[in-house]
Amino acid sequence: MSERVVIVGGTSGIGLATAELLRKRGYEVVIGGRSEERLATARERCGAAGAAVDATDEESLRRFFDEVGPFHHLVVAVTERGGVTSLADLTASELRRHTEGKLLPHLLAARESLATLDEAGSITLVGAVSSQLSGTGLVALGSVNAAVETASRILAAELAPRRVNAVSPGVIDTEWWSWIPEEARAEAVHGAAAGTPVGRPGRPEEVADAIAFLIGNGFTTGVVLPIDGGARLRS
Repeated sequence: MSERVVIVGGTSGIGLATAELLRKRGYEVVIGGRSEERLATARERCGAAGAAVDATDEESLRRFFDEVGPFHHLVVAVTERGGVTSLADLTASELRRHTEGKLLPHLLAARESLATLDEAGSITLVGAVSSQLSGTGLVALGSVNAAVETASRILAAELAPRRVNAVSPGVIDTEWWSWIPEEARAEAVHGAAAGTPVGRPGRPEEVADAIAFLIGNGFTTGVVLPIDGGARLRS
């Protein structure tokens, strides 16, 4: 019998790439997302089961996990787009948007999964390399992603023997960049990655491969795995 993986935020980007890869590797995959339209498209694309869920809402998450039933691994890939702003320009509403759009769903999804997540299972959270960078404009993104990644280490101890890990992606060419006008987007994405040792943006499939490793390796927990092309090495 194949293991079941639930991916909250699995209708696009890293979440969808992870669903596709895990399906190819023989896992049974259930994806969750807010948009019924995107959910239907994602299900058709990767052959996974799926149900609508608002990961910022406790009751919605509770209903989702009740419907899913017992499973072995949770991946939380929910995020907010944009958010590059200096402290001087940071508003309470923008900071709240990113906290409620990423940190809140990561922790709530992890909590609500516990009733049906296998005792020998795993949770993988998705942070970002902004947690380790100090560039201008990253104060909100870096703070929220640092919180997600720190939570993964704390929960690895708190939820043992369940394993908890995180990935820390760098510049990945996904729809996250849709806040930039389309005519300037490709240049912005490639420009953001140009100074890294690898010198290019990552692909969502490359992050998915790292998530698959963390799911499959039963001796790995409390790890934040950088998938960033070396971005964290920049001075």
